[in-house]
Amino acid sequence: WKSWGHPVRSSNSGFLKNGYQGVEKDLPEFEDLEGAARAVMRLQDVYALSVKGLVRGVFQRASGTHLPTLYSPGHLFSLSADDCFHIGKVSRRRSGHQKRNDLTFVLSLFQAGNVSYALSLSREFLHYDPSNKRVARNVLKYEKLLGENPDGAEAEMMLQRPNVTHLETRDLYEELCQTLGSRPTQYQSPDLHCSYETNGSPFLILQPIKRELIQWQPYVALFHDFVSDLEAETIKKLAAPWLQRSVVASGEKQQKADYRISKSAWLKETVDPAIVSLDRRIAALTGLNIRSPYAEFLQVVNYGLGGHYEPHFDHATGRPTSLVFVFQLSSVEAGGSTAFIYANFSVPVVKNAALFWWNLHRNGEGNDNTLHAGCPVLAGDKWVANKWIHEYGQEFQRPCSSDPND
Repeated sequence: WKSWGHPVRSSNSGFLKNGYQGVEKDLPEFEDLEGAARAVMRLQDVYALSVKGLVRGVFQRASGTHLPTLYSPGHLFSLSADDCFHIGKVSRRRSGHQKRNDLTFVLSLFQAGNVSYALSLSREFLHYDPSNKRVARNVLKYEKLLGENPDGAEAEMMLQRPNVTHLETRDLYEELCQTLGSRPTQYQSPDLHCSYETNGSPFLILQPIKRELIQWQPYVALFHDFVSDLEAETIKKLAAPWLQRSVVASGEKQQKADYRISKSAWLKETVDPAIVSLDRRIAALTGLNIRSPYAEFLQVVNYGLGGHYEPHFDHATGRPTSLVFVFQLSSVEAGGSTAFIYANFSVPVVKNAALFWWNLHRNGEGNDNTLHAGCPVLAGDKWVANKWIHEYGQEFQRPCSSDPND
């Protein structure tokens, strides 16, 4: 828009300029374009998607995976050559390569093992730019590879993420995300059941909470219909104008990180009676003290295309630390489940449900089995709200026991 709008010289130039300025704040910026390109690469990486299918708008598994198609959209939206170029450009920049004319989606296709398609696109590039020696060399290279191995070169290989020393659990994380929260063996365990819960609170006697016990160790429960449709829409509407890029703790500072892509906002209980009602419900169900300063304001988080949070702990490595109560304000078409890495299971997004787990032992030490992640949103828009509850202030509500593992 910037390169198109300003050079215009005509009798309507003033009208066009004013019209552009009127909508400029709502137009995508470069950061949005780059973020969307990275999101597409992230989805392909985590969900092992076929590059060729992704370009056509189809969410198919790459060859070699035994799982079925992840998601079938109602309409197919294919990627143009320009779209592919920008995605390849961003992917190469992430790898640390800054050379011009080396940032193309063709290289991404080649690295994924799709030599035939890379050759086809390279020939097309060469048609429009015959003097490009690099593309010409690539054409010869791809032709040679196809000539030496015509059958094997056609097969797509799954992209292998480079070894990352700080994320040794990457493979398990991706496997859990690819299940989309499906747990067929869960219902074979008699210890995992559903129940109505009041926690002995008079507030919940007439309307107990529906609990689905997901896991005993660590304790993870899903409370269905914890929020109403009206409450969910109210919270989203209140938070939307204040959303900003989510940050992570880095020492004493907070900063943006690629391993957490979302936007968040904080809402005080004085903003709307719906938040007061939710706080009262959380306190009744958990038995915890959620009054300030023993709990934070309500944190509302939005995950868009490819939005995710890689494996992490909610509790801090040093005290004071926190518990967290998560309720889901929307459904998603595909993806976005919560994966518990060491416990080896994932929970799908369930609209209006609340997900809760004890990430601390009673003695205040962190429970390492609660390492978890927010899988990338494959299709749809994911909204959650977090209630952070501090350890201190809960001495009488959740006292220590004689068993350090409790």
